[in-house]
Amino acid sequence: MTNSVKSVTSPKKFITGKRLLKNLNDYIQDFGDKAYIICDEFILDRAKKEAGDSIQTAGNQAVFKKFNYECTQEEIERNRELAREAGANIIVGIGGGKTLDTAKATAYYEKLPVVIFPTIASTDAPCTALAVIYKQNGAFDRYLFLPTNPDVVLADSEILSGAPARFFAAGIGDALATYFEARACYRSNGDNLVLMKPSTTGLGLARLCYDTLLENGVKAMQAVQRKVSTRAVEDTIEATIYLSGVGAESGGLAAAHAIHNGMTAVPALHKAQHGEKVTFGLLAQLVLENVPAEELETVINFIKGVGLPLTLQDLGVDEFVEAEWRQVAEAACAEGDTMGNMPFPVTPDDVYNAIIAANAIAESYHD
Repeated sequence: MTNSVKSVTSPKKFITGKRLLKNLNDYIQDFGDKAYIICDEFILDRAKKEAGDSIQTAGNQAVFKKFNYECTQEEIERNRELAREAGANIIVGIGGGKTLDTAKATAYYEKLPVVIFPTIASTDAPCTALAVIYKQNGAFDRYLFLPTNPDVVLADSEILSGAPARFFAAGIGDALATYFEARACYRSNGDNLVLMKPSTTGLGLARLCYDTLLENGVKAMQAVQRKVSTRAVEDTIEATIYLSGVGAESGGLAAAHAIHNGMTAVPALHKAQHGEKVTFGLLAQLVLENVPAEELETVINFIKGVGLPLTLQDLGVDEFVEAEWRQVAEAACAEGDTMGNMPFPVTPDDVYNAIIAANAIAESYHD
């Protein structure tokens, strides 16, 4: 592949609106009539009833299985076997990011179409041709790059706005980094998530993601905290799931996600959401880049406005252990991770210093 090949990759269809679960068959029947559906435990009964009725009424078949909490190679193999036993010709994932990644990976290995139905807007994982595989102890294992994006992504605004507000905020945090990482990757002519070059479309969608969040994010959070969906909520969902997913995949990742990956090894952070850690990774990236004070202030005030954790202490770090954070910095600079997409060389020392400085700056904004 030549170094100048650029890409824009996206799901075939992205559909957002209300009552999508009740009408699931309408959105999957073009791809298959025997669905194997991997479901998060909390929505399993509701999905069986609402989606199950929709599929049965149309004369099609569905098997529902509970997801086992972690997207590991073992969990993927378990679902492959069950899908084969069911004679499935389409895979559906209903749940959070790890459930959806398991569905994507299962469909990929079984060479079947996949429909993705997020129940929380906590990351942009639904739209990407990527699954993040973890080890059984919860540490990051590897990225599984997929040849295609999901066939359909269904974003039901009623379900997404009814989920705990913390998840919605985490999705905003993950999406907030999209533009800054794509901008860095574009400047360095780095590799995007399909290992091609970032496109102007990718960068443009990433910018639109950022602008949409600044315009709607705080208003959306106020609605979601009261479990209602508004236009601001729908626009924010489009930003956190579609614009962020396509913007990151076509535009590329950089320091924020690399630092997040390093942070997965810190025990004190195991309860922090992906998007919460990415938000802190973004602050460290902005310190590495030495962005104008005004840009940094806009980002920090926005983080505060949507109620995301700002400091390491907010994320759950009660005691800062230097050795642990040196390890985070080392892992963030691992070969093959996205730190290589920064427009200048970055060492583990640089990352460690940026983490310390970002935390100090964040602390100065605490009320």
